Amino acid sequence: MSRSAKNAARNRKKPDPATEDCAKGVQLVWANPALAAIEAEMCRQEDCPDSPRDGLVRIDSAGRVHLHPARRAEPAEWAWAIAHGLIHLGFGHVPAAKGARVQPDRYDLAARCAVVNRFLLTFPVGRTPEDLPVSYPDGDEEQIAARWRRAEHIPAVYEHCGTAGREPDQLLVPWFGGHGPPDWQLAFAHGLTRTMATAMDLAGGRRDSMQGGPVPRRPWERALSWFVSSYPLLGGIAAGITLVADAELARAHGIDVAAVDTGAGEIYINPLRTFEDEEWRFVLAHEMLHAALRHGDRCGTRDPYLFNVACDYVINGWLVEMQVGAMPDGLLHDPQLSGLSAEEVYDRIAGDLRRMRRLATLRGKGVGDVLGGPLGPPGAAVDLDEFYRRGLVLHQAQERGFLPGGLVEEIRALSHPPLPWDAQLARWFDEFVPRPQAVRSYARPSRRQSSTPGIPRAGRWFPPEEIARCTFGVVLDTSGSMDRTLLGKALGAIASYAEARDVPAARVVFCDAAPHDAGYLPVTEIAGRVRVRGRGGTVLQPGIDLLHRAEDFPPAAPVLVITDGWCDVLRVRREHAYLIPRGARLPFTARGPVFRVQ
Repeated sequence: MSRSAKNAARNRKKPDPATEDCAKGVQLVWANPALAAIEAEMCRQEDCPDSPRDGLVRIDSAGRVHLHPARRAEPAEWAWAIAHGLIHLGFGHVPAAKGARVQPDRYDLAARCAVVNRFLLTFPVGRTPEDLPVSYPDGDEEQIAARWRRAEHIPAVYEHCGTAGREPDQLLVPWFGGHGPPDWQLAFAHGLTRTMATAMDLAGGRRDSMQGGPVPRRPWERALSWFVSSYPLLGGIAAGITLVADAELARAHGIDVAAVDTGAGEIYINPLRTFEDEEWRFVLAHEMLHAALRHGDRCGTRDPYLFNVACDYVINGWLVEMQVGAMPDGLLHDPQLSGLSAEEVYDRIAGDLRRMRRLATLRGKGVGDVLGGPLGPPGAAVDLDEFYRRGLVLHQAQERGFLPGGLVEEIRALSHPPLPWDAQLARWFDEFVPRPQAVRSYARPSRRQSSTPGIPRAGRWFPPEEIARCTFGVVLDTSGSMDRTLLGKALGAIASYAEARDVPAARVVFCDAAPHDAGYLPVTEIAGRVRVRGRGGTVLQPGIDLLHRAEDFPPAAPVLVITDGWCDVLRVRREHAYLIPRGARLPFTARGPVFRVQ
């Protein structure tokens, strides 16, 4: 070896064991998916003023983990200390915010460290220091700090159980980032949820390790791809559907196999269930038909679960006839119901409620698999009607598979969607609210008389009895459960239609726990008089009885009831209609039309 090579080898800096152990500890932390979701920055500079002088780690609200630049520790000890600091971020103990920051007092600091240490006993990362206690007080950090603050004493075993020795291991600093302050708590929650879902997949044999890497396609994903590539009728719907396979979400909402949300365009899958690819095709086709045929909107005043069961019988019969996949065991299928619509099947099964409530949908026993809203963050809305119409045209053009006649009829019915609620309300006004008829009388000269004084002209006017005949009643739910958006849309539509028909005033009764007669109000002023009172439950029948008994209210005048559905059972003995939010249900069978405000 030459002299220069020997000098280079002699001058080469030897690796620092403390630095290597610290780096290994950081790697152990980043291997945990929940902690890796918190995008924190590691700082181990010798001149850092925020690094701890005694312990190992201090965390600040800007997401920086300050490591002691020279202290020796095992990688497992570094991992525990860094995880302690990151969990402070994840628990919201050091939230990011702009402006001046007020540091927490000694009670808050100790209570937060105790809560983090208690969490790490059940979520082990690295090795817990031997000098820390093995048990901690019950309650959250605020409750623990409040108890210690009232006693003006912190037990010695908990006073310095952080990662910075006798110094605070939490530091609040102003946020100077270009964007808004990050939400460390939300990031940790999402990461923790993904970790638990991955652990369940590992326990169920669907994953070989907790680490990432190329993951083979799941059977339900292969089934969805098959529809897109090989089955045009449902391929259009499949292209706009999002599969949500989350075991924790399925457990929390009681989804045994699958469920669908039409508005969100999402099918929720229980990944713990094992089926063959053909069976998954049947399950997905079942849920897509629920969505495409708008079974949730067609329920009306029927029992939602029984109507869901009726739709299941119809759909499963179609899928068997269409030879789509293989029907899993236990699903609802009766060849005797072949050719019937969902409404006809509902009428047949509604008479035996005890037996029918023991039947199970794909979601489970006693619950429907057509959901009213997304279970997770809502996805983009999908025009399923248009997908379905295009899929029918393409399917018939390529002559792929069999299509039952009843299914084709329902798809073609989607080409003629129902009228929106405001158009239906306008038709109701045209039919039941008469327009006042003007009367001409020479007792009231015409305004044109002055231009031709020699020619007598009759004036046009509305007699009081004619104006009194052309009115209607409004029974308005003003309880605290009413949505202000519903009130605004409903009252705005009523005012515009009534004014267009020259209706000067309407008889208005406000109802919450008791009726409040507002008398006759100009239709343009009803909205300005509404006050949501919120005094307990809603009782509307006394308000309707008040209109029935009112001598100044015409016997033929109709009544419009505006409510959110949380009311008593009503009996209206004159022409009437209901305005309720879309998705709401009345607690009785309505005898008048029901307009659902979107």
